Amino acid sequence: MALCILHSRGRLGIEAPPVTVEVQLSGGLPAMSIVGLPEMAVRESKDRVHGALVNNSFQFPNGRVTINLAPADLPKEGGRFDLPIALGTLGATGQLRTERLEHYECIGELALSGALRPIQGVLPIALAARAAGRALILPQANAAEAAIVEGLEVRPAAHLREVCAHLDGVEPLPIQRGDDRFQIRPDYPDLVDVRGQEHGKRGLEIAASGGHSILMSGPPGTGKSMLAMRLPGLLPPLSESEALEAAAIRSVGGRDPFDPARWLERPFRSPHHTASAAALVGGGTQPRPGEISLAHHGVLFLDELPEFDRRVLEVLREPLESGWIDISRAARQVRFPAQFQMVAAMNPCPCGYLGDSTGRCRCSPEQVARYRRRLSGPLLDRIDLHVEVLRLEVGQLTGPMSRLNETTAQVRARVSAARERQLARAGKANAALTPAEIDRDCALDAAGQRLVEQALTRLALSARAYHRILKVARTIADLAGAEGIDTTHLSEAIGYRRLDRGFAAPAR
Repeated sequence: MALCILHSRGRLGIEAPPVTVEVQLSGGLPAMSIVGLPEMAVRESKDRVHGALVNNSFQFPNGRVTINLAPADLPKEGGRFDLPIALGTLGATGQLRTERLEHYECIGELALSGALRPIQGVLPIALAARAAGRALILPQANAAEAAIVEGLEVRPAAHLREVCAHLDGVEPLPIQRGDDRFQIRPDYPDLVDVRGQEHGKRGLEIAASGGHSILMSGPPGTGKSMLAMRLPGLLPPLSESEALEAAAIRSVGGRDPFDPARWLERPFRSPHHTASAAALVGGGTQPRPGEISLAHHGVLFLDELPEFDRRVLEVLREPLESGWIDISRAARQVRFPAQFQMVAAMNPCPCGYLGDSTGRCRCSPEQVARYRRRLSGPLLDRIDLHVEVLRLEVGQLTGPMSRLNETTAQVRARVSAARERQLARAGKANAALTPAEIDRDCALDAAGQRLVEQALTRLALSARAYHRILKVARTIADLAGAEGIDTTHLSEAIGYRRLDRGFAAPAR
């Protein structure tokens, strides 16, 4: 009887729990069995491993081969265990030196020819391997992604024979180095391209400074989507830990190919209004992150907000408050981070032209009310800024670009300065302040207290809306470099609660 033990990694949400691959040879009829909650792709690994070994002139064992993937209660999925299973088989049969295996973690799917194919979710594996103090052997196609993690020894290989030659000490695998171009600041669309819309730009600057959610309302073609796409460029640069968190989610997401060169870029997700609740928050038999998690530390843009299914929108309420989403299944529960900044856009009525200067809207008050009631009060209550984006005058649209238009870099400088004040004061953006921190950092003088009391009475605002007004006013004061909140800051913040004023029954 012979036993060989290797280290690998599984997948649980965005985590990469350790998996010990134990390969044991024993007497009996030739057979290979895999235990440890393997799903179908893992069970099929024995056929891929058999073909890879035979096609590369290795001796496949004649006895019984038992492969245990521990811990036994962790579900195993995908082809990532092909490489460690093949190496364990070779080690147990004495065809591979095993004294260096303890130093490495191995992942990779095998082709029947022995070539290594890439897998998904490498970045969480690389982070976990670094924390464990081991080097990582993986497919060549995944090397650039793993090399993002500083302090990790990454050994890429294109073929099983290369891995065996490295472990036997014949020909070492190269060490993958990080690429300097991965440190280049992302190139976002520039705010200078947006003509006019100073009110919308101001709302976007406030939202970026305090991490606030924003809803833009206006006729079609007024620039709502252009403004939304420029929000990621206004936000302060991601820290390394934030960038790694966001990149790790994109790595396991599996919907779009992960580009290591863009790992410092803030995510911008814009799901179509036909998206299901599972697509938005995540799910599946093997839970995967949804759009709100893929937008972690970035922007989630919901265009044509009332066109989304109301039940789909309602699932956003808890993540907007908590910054997490828990996906529960019968066997286990997975938590995905979802600290996203929501930007939404909508038309003011079904035809889109209510209040437009052309007077082309013919929607009845009942039609407008029905359209707007697609958005629930609790969801609107959680959106900090409601901004009107009106039609441009002909001269603004066709004339030369104004020299007063600010670039993204100019606005980002003010945003970063305001965010630094917030971090120095509370260690977080204003949008994340707790009620106790609001009482401490958003105190009002007598005039401000009277003003906010009048607003609460006239607009019938909720306690949540009251707190959001105070947080937005604090952000406006930070942009102005003011120590306290005065009535000017408070008045502007109250003005951004436009949709709280008779939203369900608009006047013609």
